[in-house]
Amino acid sequence: MSIVYKETLYSRPPSVHPKPSKKTPAKTGKFELYKDKAGEYRFRLKASNGEVIATSEGYRTKKACMNGIESVIRNAANGKIVEL
Repeated sequence: MSIVYKETLYSRPPSVHPKPSKKTPAKTGKFELYKDKAGEYRFRLKASNGEVIATSEGYRTKKACMNGIESVIRNAANGKIVEL
């Protein structure tokens, strides 16, 4: 049995192998970890356009600063907006 498709302006035969999407990947922000003049570790969160959108407190160790970044990542997605 064979299937014949009649292609018109409004219909096309189904593709056996759909073409991959050419969507542009979303740009994402990034965390920058650095040591300040006082020797404390800090991080800043930059948007994809390079604008600083958050800065941290000072941490005595790099590990503590990394924990701060991980906390922001974990908690920000479910954070509530509270107007004061």
